[in-house]
Amino acid sequence: MTTTGIILLAVIAGLILLLVSVYNKLVALKNRFQNSFAQIDVQLKRRYDLIPNLVETAKEYIRHERDTLEAVISARNEAAAGLKAIGGNPANSGGMAQLMGAEGALAGALGRLNVVMEAYPELKANENMMQLTEELSSTENRIAFARQAYNDSVMDYNTYRQSFPAVVVAGAFGHREDATLLEFENREVLEDAPKISF
Repeated sequence: MTTTGIILLAVIAGLILLLVSVYNKLVALKNRFQNSFAQIDVQLKRRYDLIPNLVETAKEYIRHERDTLEAVISARNEAAAGLKAIGGNPANSGGMAQLMGAEGALAGALGRLNVVMEAYPELKANENMMQLTEELSSTENRIAFARQAYNDSVMDYNTYRQSFPAVVVAGAFGHREDATLLEFENREVLEDAPKISF
């Protein structure tokens, strides 16, 4: 074999190794952000399971606030449907947009419920209500941490997919689109108490 043949073989082998390396890293980064979303999925389902218990406990005390309670349950059901629409595939950008919108509506409904609960000291003092609100608060913190980990993984994936040489071959390996960050509505806006008059 000639020197030119050896050089050509070395170049081809190098290109193949580069392609394998790029492919493996894309797969690893995609799996990482999908796993990170699975952690969010678990925490969101936990929150969705807690909300009916919270509403049921509150019903005993705030019967005439039925609209608020129904809005919370409706928003919870819509958020659960949004999570189901993703189908465990966080690369589904349409499903992710639906989930983000539904989560914003749920956060707003829960905020209104918290405002209503402030007017009922006996409800706030109820042991079940205190336990449920503590669990919900803990779950919200877990969701925030899981969302941050997910968004970090998405950023790593998107950055690698857009950089050279991955950008040249990513489409051929099925990595055509950026993953979508999970961004809930601005918490400061959601925490502004709506005006309520009795």
